[in-house]
Amino acid sequence: MGGVTGSSFEGLLRELAPQVLGALIRRHDQFEGCEDAVQEAVLAATLQWPAEGVPDNPRGWLMTVASRRLIDRIRSDRARRERESALAAAEVPSDEVPGSDDTLVLLFLCCHPTLTAASQTALTLRAVGGLTTAEIARAFLVPEATMAARISRAKQRIKAAGSSFTLPEGAEREERLRVVLHVLYLIFNEGYTASSGSELHRPDLAREAIRLTRMVHAQLPGDDEVTGLLALMLLTDARREARTTATGDLVPLSEQDRTTWDHGMIGEGTKLVKASLAGPSLGPYQLQAAIAATHADAATAEETDWAQVHALYLILERIAPNPMVTLNRAVALAEVEGPRAGLDLLAGLDDDERMAGHHRLLSVRAHLLEKAGDAAAAHAHYRRAAKATASLAEQRYLEARAARVRL
Repeated sequence: MGGVTGSSFEGLLRELAPQVLGALIRRHDQFEGCEDAVQEAVLAATLQWPAEGVPDNPRGWLMTVASRRLIDRIRSDRARRERESALAAAEVPSDEVPGSDDTLVLLFLCCHPTLTAASQTALTLRAVGGLTTAEIARAFLVPEATMAARISRAKQRIKAAGSSFTLPEGAEREERLRVVLHVLYLIFNEGYTASSGSELHRPDLAREAIRLTRMVHAQLPGDDEVTGLLALMLLTDARREARTTATGDLVPLSEQDRTTWDHGMIGEGTKLVKASLAGPSLGPYQLQAAIAATHADAATAEETDWAQVHALYLILERIAPNPMVTLNRAVALAEVEGPRAGLDLLAGLDDDERMAGHHRLLSVRAHLLEKAGDAAAAHAHYRRAAKATASLAEQRYLEARAARVRL
């Protein structure tokens, strides 16, 4: 048994839990029972390891405890009594834990196409991220019972779909990997800019998204979009400390103290961007990472190469059309050709149902109207944007901007 500190202890459990869960599912071919058993094993570890020390083979310890808990559950279920002997014989002693890491397979399973994006995200955080249902519920501001039901339904849907615990092949694998990356992207975005609540950031979610993406990158180092997504997360999260004041108020990119950016993360992210762009393919995460690297490369806001940012958004808009991409391109275009050019581009989004009343469209239009000298219109749009967002930090910022242009 070895000593352990609180932070390394939690990190070890988060690393090992999905590996043990993957091994159990591969052996017993059931998601829900295995996931519950692993959660119980993790709970047992949190109670025993701090006092007794970490076992010499912590993964084997978790595997043995989880396997026994799973068998106990099945033995208590009369409807499955006929499976008792086979499962008992399959119990895995600690010295026979498979050496393979099934975390990537588990990620693919959690991001099954029969699930909604919300369910994929919740199940990924629970099964692969190791977060409790209560932690996930708090992160997304829903009651714990609601989140528990969502996760339970997700596991039932996977079971009903008859999914096997294997990596898909060929085109299906590529398609499922894009879903995995999208889910990780959603988790990171919610952590970096919370969609609702009093705090602008939820650092635990952003860190978890980075950790999981590092895990995928370690297993698929040659995939340029995986590399691009990890680079994007690192370059974006590097600015987190500069995005708010001491009182939690939002600080826009143009006003941030760039000396407080995490330059270690920027260096790693920039290196990954270059590696991803050297490959034969070009995807949306690589392009977004290149944009983030362009911002990171500028010592001041005034030194930003906006022409390059706009050119990258143009390419991104062509390969992955999205109103948010157009919105961001309008900001870059305004820096290159003036605010009226940006406003003209925004006009094309007014008929897009996805953007109707969206606070981002309202706030960007307000920003460009302010730059164009139309203070009255800018004030009205800032106020509308503040009412349209559920984030209290963004509300405070937008109300402050409205008050400023009215002076």
